[in-house]
Amino acid sequence: MKCGVIARVLLAAAVGVLPVLAGASEPAAAAVDGQRMRRANEEPGQWMSYGRTWDEQRFSPLKQINDRNAGELGLAWYADLNTYRGVQATPLLIDGVLYNVSVWNVVTAYDARNGKVLWTYDPKVDSEWARLACCGPSSRGIAAWKGKIYIGALDGRLIAVDARNGRELWSVQTFDRRHAYSITGAPRVFDGKVVIGNGGADYGVRGFVTAYDAETGKKVWRFYLVPGNPADGPDGEASDSVMPMAAKTWTGEWWKYGGGGTAWDSIVYDPKLKLVYIGTGNGSPHVQHFRSPGGGDNLFLCSIVAVHAETGKYAWHYQMVPNEQWDFTCTQPMILADLKIGGRTRQVLMQAPKNGFFYVLDRKTGELISAKTYVPNLWATHIDMKTGRPVVNPDAYVTEKPFLMTPTWMAAHSWHPMSYSPLTGLVYWPAQEQWSVYSRVADKDFRFVPFRSNSGNSFTSYPEERVRLQKIADSREKGYLLAWDPVHQKEAFRIPYPYPGSGGVLTTAGNLLVQGTINKTLAVYRADNGEKLWEMDTQTVAIAGPMTYEVDGEQYIAANFGWGGSPVHGLTAGPQPVQFGPARLMAFKLGAKGVSLPPMPPPAAIPAPPPLRATEDQVRRGRKIFGDTCSRCHGENAVGGLKDLRFMTRETHAQFRDIVLGGIRKDKGMAGFADLLTPDDAEAVHAYLIARANEDYLDARAAPPPAGAH
Repeated sequence: MKCGVIARVLLAAAVGVLPVLAGASEPAAAAVDGQRMRRANEEPGQWMSYGRTWDEQRFSPLKQINDRNAGELGLAWYADLNTYRGVQATPLLIDGVLYNVSVWNVVTAYDARNGKVLWTYDPKVDSEWARLACCGPSSRGIAAWKGKIYIGALDGRLIAVDARNGRELWSVQTFDRRHAYSITGAPRVFDGKVVIGNGGADYGVRGFVTAYDAETGKKVWRFYLVPGNPADGPDGEASDSVMPMAAKTWTGEWWKYGGGGTAWDSIVYDPKLKLVYIGTGNGSPHVQHFRSPGGGDNLFLCSIVAVHAETGKYAWHYQMVPNEQWDFTCTQPMILADLKIGGRTRQVLMQAPKNGFFYVLDRKTGELISAKTYVPNLWATHIDMKTGRPVVNPDAYVTEKPFLMTPTWMAAHSWHPMSYSPLTGLVYWPAQEQWSVYSRVADKDFRFVPFRSNSGNSFTSYPEERVRLQKIADSREKGYLLAWDPVHQKEAFRIPYPYPGSGGVLTTAGNLLVQGTINKTLAVYRADNGEKLWEMDTQTVAIAGPMTYEVDGEQYIAANFGWGGSPVHGLTAGPQPVQFGPARLMAFKLGAKGVSLPPMPPPAAIPAPPPLRATEDQVRRGRKIFGDTCSRCHGENAVGGLKDLRFMTRETHAQFRDIVLGGIRKDKGMAGFADLLTPDDAEAVHAYLIARANEDYLDARAAPPPAGAH
């Protein structure tokens, strides 16, 4: 071997990482393959894929940390991620190296014992892509296979880098950038194929999933999730055989609006059945009246679609939400397990999607085994077990008159990872009750604008009634960690929190249930009954899923901490200031001492709003534009979100036009909207925000706003 290679091998041996030789010349890194993944439980200290194992149960056999000693946990090390944005990824741990991805798809490899940086790769995603991702420029994870780390970049690139040093090996563009796609989900690798979906249904695209050769990046197959224009004929893709059947469930000229159905997160593989399960998203536009005016089920919106892993050919589907028009998605995490139901063992797929029902399906056939709502539900009374279809409340269909709805687009359960413990037989996930005011615009007012949210919803009609309903909605907000018995379809226990917004979960053989909480802590509970065992102030929320690993005989629990995502209205109503610290990757172990987080700075004072000088017409127009263009990031009624714009500083007010149109803060993810908004539009939005600030300022002084007021 060359001297440099010898030095790298000796260094690897010294730090306990990359200890195996590939051939006889280079240290192996991320040496993940099908045999190793099938035997993942024989290597309990590894975390080699997004959900640890291909069934994505997020259950670890490790039990050095357990329900008897969890109180001895301490912070072993942390790494600053140089952002205040939400960080959604679960790291990977392979042979002593922890691979992590932060916002803007920046990937870093660490020595898992102490957090020492081994390498960093920055794909240099342009900040303007942030405006096409409703929850910010985050990534939910990365994948590993035979020495490569795979990144699904926000701008649509699928990138393979060398796991030894972060050097880019290949890159392919997965979608046409002339359309408003993005990628925030984690790629998955199944037996030599990298599978990736995309987002963008809010902005008017047609969803699809693509498999690429893990070694070369060459496309293997593609499956479209909604039909295209029938006049164009077949796509020449794996989905061709079922697109005519799907098209019969649509009416009008849906293809002009994309149709939606994007698979922006969950994709799971069954290596025994050789099936890939795809969770699909909402319609585009959201309101069915505009995209498919004659109704119809609109396949494959909000469905689980199973395809054959080798070819991408259709196997079966189950649609949770026919006639989707509530911005419901079925892209939420899926878990595979074998459960004894009705006296026999069933191969099942479990999911708790946005619509508030927990589903158990036969993963071989798609047969519905059971379904039951887990939150208050005004959408559907129950699922008809004979037909498998929901019995929809007639008052839940979206009309021009506003009404109060739950679950909503904010989700009874969103993308946050859930876990199944085979020891307790329970599934755990962060559930939430968030109500919203629903209505659609009049036909004459609907206008489709590419690259802008085209929901078809109204944000201004019946203003007095809307304000009254929103107050009720805000008062009913709840969040809790839910433990659910999937066999008997009933709640086992819940752990309440003051608001929604807590993160994903992990379970272990040590009878542990781990979650980052909206209280800005990492909490460890008993998995069998929910008793709290340990909790630590982490300065911000780990919305991402925690993971656990073992190196040199020591078990660690690790998670990304960084708050961001859907609005939580109640955060501004408490008696104490709400302040979030910077995003960090943190690792904990038993008996760790001497490592602590820097103290938090004092909360900023609430800036007084400028006087409102705009006309009522300007404010009303600004409310509509804000609802169409800004509310996904900045909250309904301008409350909450990534930044609460009611509480801008004098400097921000002065720069408002340059920020919104000129993009002077695009380095912070706030891209300019000059291609979508006119100067008069920006002025109207500013007027609306000043009006909202004046409405809420006095109350806010008594209950200070969230950190990040700017």
